[in-house]
Amino acid sequence: MADHYYTNRPGAAHDEQQFSFVLRGKELRFITDAGVFSRDRIDFGSVLLIENMEIGSHARVLDVGCGYGPIGLTAATLADQGRVTMIDVNERAVDLARRNAERNGIKNVEVRVSDVYSAVQGEQYDVILTNPPIRAGKEIVHRIFTEGHALLVEDGEMWVVIQKKQGAPSALKKLQETYREVIEVDREKGYSIFRAIK
Repeated sequence: MADHYYTNRPGAAHDEQQFSFVLRGKELRFITDAGVFSRDRIDFGSVLLIENMEIGSHARVLDVGCGYGPIGLTAATLADQGRVTMIDVNERAVDLARRNAERNGIKNVEVRVSDVYSAVQGEQYDVILTNPPIRAGKEIVHRIFTEGHALLVEDGEMWVVIQKKQGAPSALKKLQETYREVIEVDREKGYSIFRAIK
């Protein structure tokens, strides 16, 4: 069976490539590889989340399922007086995210291998960002929503991008069960951006 991008140690042969992408007015340079999510270009959902997310300059931010880093690294440029923690179960993705932070001179980030929230237990964040790993299954995606609640400060926010055909209605229901308020901030090409407030 082929590896998925949410595999801890992808077996796919390395095939690194590079590209640049302008996000929130800044050009970032990325190295990607086989065995990681959306390796050829930043996927539409992540770009939509990046363009909508609201990050204060002093925010403590957690990027869940960071992949090679576009969401978390952009957040770090916005939270220039804050701190961004990026987590992913995929060791290859974590290595790429660290290298991409270095490559772009972004210092206020830390990248960790983590099975859901295992590596950040007991920590507190102002904002959690996620383009959840849909192919890992609904149970994992919903755990990201529910277990993230405890890691947010009061009035903290979880920002989620999800496609309608990949479970946006059930994601919205789960967020509404868990958070005080949920707003659909944007919807485009079948993708929704949800902002869930603790």
